[in-house]
Amino acid sequence: AYIFKRNGSTWTQQQKLTASDGASYDYFGFSVSLFEDYAVIGAYDNDDNGSGSGSAYIFKRIGSKWTQQAKLTASDGASTDFFGISVSLYGDYALISAYYDDSQKGSAYIFKRNGSTWTQQQKLTASDDNSYDYFGYSVSIYKDYALIGSYGDDDNGNLSGSAYIFKRNGSTWTQQQKLTASDGASGDRFGTSVSLFEDYALIGAYGD
Repeated sequence: AYIFKRNGSTWTQQQKLTASDGASYDYFGFSVSLFEDYAVIGAYDNDDNGSGSGSAYIFKRIGSKWTQQAKLTASDGASTDFFGISVSLYGDYALISAYYDDSQKGSAYIFKRNGSTWTQQQKLTASDDNSYDYFGYSVSIYKDYALIGSYGDDDNGNLSGSAYIFKRNGSTWTQQQKLTASDGASGDRFGTSVSLFEDYALIGAYGD
């Protein structure tokens, strides 16, 4: 992954980031997110917990130099979970998903930073999860809210898709609402991409 820095209207490459233990076919950089002095980078095919179990790396900026601070894996990681397929960072929280977890139902994990240590706080799953929903193919976190796409959900037909809002209360994240398109139909894949900011959620449906 590459960091570019802006000076006025000019963007210049500042640093190239690689994993300290990088290996062929880890796919480090498939997903990235940046917030203030921290970057999180997914490597969904890393094999620490089995082939394709996946991982994510935290980098911290000091001055003009970015240094790897932590490597994150799921507490229950297993082969072909693809943890790190999507990542999002806000404040002291990192949201990292594993869309093939549990027969491709999918899941997402909240990690919280305390000093220089990142600890898994909670595993998130959909209240109505089913195999091949692909919950966690896309994620976004903003303040006390997390938005998680599930493009394989079939409420409005096969692969119509959905997205879920979770809200944090203290140290607990709870599903607040399930979102679907008003005109959702088979093959829309609503939830393939998501973004969250203030009181708005933006959800892509590229098959519509």
